[in-house]
Amino acid sequence: MHDKPMRSRTAVIVDLGGLTEHLGYLMRRAQIWVFQDFIRTLATVNIRPAQYSVLTVINANAGMTQMSLSKALGIERARLVHLLNDLEARKFVDRRGSKTDGRSHALHLTAKGRSALTDIKALAQEHEQHLAHRVGRKNHQLLIRLLACFASG
Repeated sequence: MHDKPMRSRTAVIVDLGGLTEHLGYLMRRAQIWVFQDFIRTLATVNIRPAQYSVLTVINANAGMTQMSLSKALGIERARLVHLLNDLEARKFVDRRGSKTDGRSHALHLTAKGRSALTDIKALAQEHEQHLAHRVGRKNHQLLIRLLACFASG
């Protein structure tokens, strides 16, 4: 007697047991959609959301330390070092010895990094337009205001 191989079938789940009434669940689902669209939109320049955040904050705060950047973005130091290594290898970021603290590095965008960021910001704006289209322009602005309270910690 031969057993037939079991075929994997994806069942369509209709009832999520009330999950759609939980803010955390809905925020996570929204985050997944947002990140997937961001990654798709910026695929041509090979930039991920965290890298975009790092470049943007360094650009706005030239000379900031890695520790300050880590705290500002809520990225643990080990992960930030990896992100900075990648951005430095691409010649987007330059780490220089701090003039005030010999133990830390001052972060700067290179000319190539500033030029790339201009193009990346244009794509990020395209991504924001996708979001506004998805939820409506007024809702997009409202969501930004509502979620901003989480950004400050």
